[in-house]
Amino acid sequence: MNASQAMDPNPTTLKAGDTIECAAKYIMKHRYRNLPVVDDNSCYIGMFGVNCLLKLVIPQAVFLPNGLENVSFIHESFEDLFNRFDEVKDQPISVCINKELKPVTPDTPLTETMLQLYKTRSSIPVVEEGSCKLLGMISYWDIGEKILAAGDSSDA
Repeated sequence: MNASQAMDPNPTTLKAGDTIECAAKYIMKHRYRNLPVVDDNSCYIGMFGVNCLLKLVIPQAVFLPNGLENVSFIHESFEDLFNRFDEVKDQPISVCINKELKPVTPDTPLTETMLQLYKTRSSIPVVEEGSCKLLGMISYWDIGEKILAAGDSSDA
C-alpha cells in the first residue's frame, strides 16, 4: 500500500494571500488543526494552522531567545488575546506558513507515511513526484477510516 491509497484527493486549501482572520474562522468552524497552502497553480507552499494562531496571540516575550522560562506571572484575559488577534487579523497567512513539513509522493509506502504522520503530528501533503503540485492530504482521520473499514469488510 502507498500514500495515494490513503489520501483525500480533494483537500480544502488556503492561498498565501488569504487573511489570518479568514483562515482562523475556517479552521475553527471545521475544527481543522492545519490546512495546506497552495499558489494559483495548486503548487504546495506549506501549512497554516492552529499553532500559528496561538503564536500570534501569546505574548511575544515568551518567544524571545533566552527569554522567559516561566510565564505563570502573566495573566491574560480573552479580551487581551483577542486584541492581539485583532492587530494581525488582516495580515496574509503567508506571515506564518509552516514550510518545514515534508510532503510525500503518491508512491511513498503507507508505513513510511504513517510514521511521518505520527512524528509530525500533522496532516501530510501528497505532491506529484518531480513537481510541487498538491494531489491530496493524509490525516489521522483518513488513516483511521481506512483501518476501520478494513475491519468492517472482514466481519462480513
